[in-house]
Amino acid sequence: MANLRVTNYSAMLPRDRPKFDAPEIRRWRRRLLSWYDRNRRDLPWRQDRDPYRVWLSEIMLQQTRVSAVVEHYRRFLRRFPTVQKLASAREPAVLAAWSGLGYYRRARMMHAAAKAIVKQHAGRFPGGIAELRALPGIGRYTAAAIASIVFDVPTAVVDGNVERVLGRVFGSGLTGEGFWQAAEALLSRKRPGDFNQAMMELGATVCLPRQPRCSACPVFDLCATRGDIDVPKKLSRQQRRDICYALDHRNRSVFLVQRPKHSSLMPGMWELPEIPAAKQPNPGSFTLRHSITVTDYTVRVMRGPAPGTSKGRWVPRKSIPRLPLTGLTRKILREAHVIQ
Repeated sequence: MANLRVTNYSAMLPRDRPKFDAPEIRRWRRRLLSWYDRNRRDLPWRQDRDPYRVWLSEIMLQQTRVSAVVEHYRRFLRRFPTVQKLASAREPAVLAAWSGLGYYRRARMMHAAAKAIVKQHAGRFPGGIAELRALPGIGRYTAAAIASIVFDVPTAVVDGNVERVLGRVFGSGLTGEGFWQAAEALLSRKRPGDFNQAMMELGATVCLPRQPRCSACPVFDLCATRGDIDVPKKLSRQQRRDICYALDHRNRSVFLVQRPKHSSLMPGMWELPEIPAAKQPNPGSFTLRHSITVTDYTVRVMRGPAPGTSKGRWVPRKSIPRLPLTGLTRKILREAHVIQ
């Protein structure tokens, strides 16, 4: 998309769209960028245009809320401040730093991409779309985000927030490639990175899924639906499951087990041993809730020894933060005040 040459941007918009001519496109860009300059959130990855930091934030933000990412982002950077440090790290250390964000395949692919950047590009991020997409874990959206924000490549991005904005603006049933064409038509070629972030910011803070804040929208009068169209809710049948773990904590150590390396879910991660649900809770046991994708767990934690068949090892409390723990295990150990 970086090589796309289009002079009549309005011709790229859907044919059944409301009137949206060249002056209106220019007005859209001007208003949106002015609003963004005044209202953008002060997020740590916006402090500069370092490609490593922008890339890290984009990977972390996939399928994760901004509020959940900020502290993880800062902690990860303290551990791996450069792409070279990340590339030279062992995978368990990377997973340990990632622990709590979930979707651990992202961390593994990011680790692989860091190695490729160091080995194939001498530690320097490539600025082209094709070169970025050739790296592990970097798809169309992430490549466009890095290229535009860091290298001023005039290419549009489309994520869930941008789709929602465009769907409401045009009200014309945009799908698939149509979103990318519409985003490309509106894109500011002078400030592509800021424009892309402004579109995402508008969707994240104003053009909300259920209760859009239309009165705060800088382009309200250029919107076809003005918030009237409901965004279809993706229905998923949540499964419910009860699960029980043993928390064996003695002599300032905790007994943990490791998932098999070939496991389809979180391979190699460490967790508490699972046990059959006990009928009567023992003193100090507790219950918490935990959700993973389409499953809601009711988790009972029983203090006491794990079954004799559990194959694991005793881990000193001070060493636990360096292990790649599952998110649920980290939550349990914090609830039990074993770790902070």
